[in-house]
Amino acid sequence: MAVKSVSIRIEEEMLKKIGSVADYEGRSLNSHILVLIRENIQAFEAKHGKIEESFPGAENVKPPRKSKP
Repeated sequence: MAVKSVSIRIEEEMLKKIGSVADYEGRSLNSHILVLIRENIQAFEAKHGKIEESFPGAENVKPPRKSKP
């Protein structure tokens, strides 16, 4: 399985807080975020069924640019 890198925009206060939670749990920030993502996917699949295929645009999750009026 390929490992991809993702960049996110996050408020500084939120980053500090999630970093504190990660530290409390004994994880790196990256590892803690991966745990949260896995838990979210498991909860989604428990409610909606297993995700079998990717949705259109799954390879590029960046939203399209807004067109200028």
